Amino acid sequence: MNSFKSLKRYRLQAVALFLSGLALPFAFAAENSAPVVQVNEVFFTSRHHAENVDSTATWIGGDGQRWLLSSAKSTHSILVEDATNGAFIRRIGGLGSRLGQFNRPNGVWVVDDLLFVVERDNRRVQVLALPEFYAIGSFGVETLVNPYGLYVGANGDDQFTVYVTDNYETADETIPADSELGKRVAIFEVEVEGVSDGTMDFDLVGFMGETSGKGALRVVESIYGDPENNVLMIAEEDNEHPTSGFKVYDFEGRFSGRILGEGAILGQSEGIALVPGAGKSGYWICTDQGKRRNLFHVFDRESFDYLGAFEGRYTLNTDGVWFCPEPLPRFPQGAFFAVHNDGNVAAFDWAEIKEALDLK
Repeated sequence: MNSFKSLKRYRLQAVALFLSGLALPFAFAAENSAPVVQVNEVFFTSRHHAENVDSTATWIGGDGQRWLLSSAKSTHSILVEDATNGAFIRRIGGLGSRLGQFNRPNGVWVVDDLLFVVERDNRRVQVLALPEFYAIGSFGVETLVNPYGLYVGANGDDQFTVYVTDNYETADETIPADSELGKRVAIFEVEVEGVSDGTMDFDLVGFMGETSGKGALRVVESIYGDPENNVLMIAEEDNEHPTSGFKVYDFEGRFSGRILGEGAILGQSEGIALVPGAGKSGYWICTDQGKRRNLFHVFDRESFDYLGAFEGRYTLNTDGVWFCPEPLPRFPQGAFFAVHNDGNVAAFDWAEIKEALDLK
């Protein structure tokens, strides 16, 4: 009898804990007087779960190309799809270590007519020229251990600063002690002068990452920079740690003490997108990854005030996200793209997101 009562009490506690977890985003919204709304996807790209799609980015070409470029980890390739309707165009790469090949590509970034790809298992960042996908070169193999994500800042005159997250582990594959986390982000200066092998130079200029306190970066992948406001946003994916959320650094590597979504992220802190507005204004979109419930939290770009969250009708388990500010057919105010459950990419109309959340 006592065992039955204990089992019943345990089940009730488990149900209460489960329900409180589902309600957490709503509590977050209520506390900040902001809503959680549903926004329907406009389209999905073709779904192939075996691809293990992770990250995505858009490229707008001078000859009318509007491409969605997504990393497929299991097939070691980049998927090229139409950003206006999701139609498949071609596949780039294949397993290997030569330029033009990939080994578990993860983070992708497009700037100007260049595609930067982080390859976790080749321990490098590869650079390709668009639209031909000429492999220009790679960097980081002598520095990176377990790289995942990146942010690329353009400095003009073919100069770029590249921030690469490195999720290196100890010998027994655990998170290092805080004192050993000072190299969670590697910083490279890259110059690209042409579109063929040998026309790229690079230098490792340093590392960043707090080695104690709330700013320590325990599990890292997504990173995004906002030079106008001197903000480098880094997702802390260790959802079992109280500092899970989106940590606000600056470009000098200083932690601000602020974590967006601290104590309120239900799943893992994942993809980050910046929606630029006039001057320094705009919005941050930060992914709260979940297989049962998948939310996109929206914060003010300057004040970091919480403005609400949206979810797709079907989109779940999102890793990478990307905001395309250029007008596209069907997306006159821009589009938000989000990976859906490892197999494809969902497209959202930014105008519909704004209306649903009553954003300016």
